[in-house]
Amino acid sequence: MLVYKVATAVASWSSSSTKYDVFLNFRGDDTRDNFISHLYKELDQKGIKTFMDDKLKRGDKISSALLKTIEKSKISLIIFSKNYASSSWCLDELVHILQCKERSGDQVHVVPIFYGVEPSSVRTQSGSYEVGLAELEKRCKDKILVWRDAMKKAVEFSGWDSQNVR
Repeated sequence: MLVYKVATAVASWSSSSTKYDVFLNFRGDDTRDNFISHLYKELDQKGIKTFMDDKLKRGDKISSALLKTIEKSKISLIIFSKNYASSSWCLDELVHILQCKERSGDQVHVVPIFYGVEPSSVRTQSGSYEVGLAELEKRCKDKILVWRDAMKKAVEFSGWDSQNVR
């Protein structure tokens, strides 16, 4: 049901003037083989051009091509899941998405989807978010405050909670 609701809403925002209508920002280990694969299929069936980077390797840096893809996408779906906050890659993408939103205003839509996590856990960075960020802080002290701020901003956008969709 959530997949259908997301795809239907996104269809109303999509346009043919961008290379991709939608950029999917997600933690692959949590969602790739369940929610994301179903969402991608539903968006594709509706003719919505969706970017899903499924060729990333752990530890790789975000390429300039990937950053350009974010910039050229009209809609970014942020799929917050249990282990999202343990991925520096997801968090770096999130920061770039929000920077694009700041520059582009209403031309870019940012939509958070809370998949198996409470929005309050993301907002307050508690539970698995607290644990993930603590681990990242050991390796990436210089980015942690930016990531924390980005998550707090992202949860303020209107979105969906998988636990409350019927």
